Amino acid sequence: MTDKRKSLKDKLPPEAIEHMKAAREEMRKSMETILPPGFLEHRRSARKEMLMAFRTMIDAALEKTEEKSKPA
Repeated sequence: MTDKRKSLKDKLPPEAIEHMKAAREEMRKSMETILPPGFLEHRRSARKEMLMAFRTMIDAALEKTEEKSKPA
């Protein structure tokens, strides 16, 4: 948990935190009814593809770093 979350959690009563969690869940459910079918699945797929792209960029940067550190 981040420091910001810890401090917020320490400052708020447990009931308020539970209400906030319930509100977030209800908001998520309401968005599902507004969005067209399949949107959430496409969003998940897009997120996965972006994460895989970042992984590829990190792997390439690591390879270049390793190549530069090899003795000539």
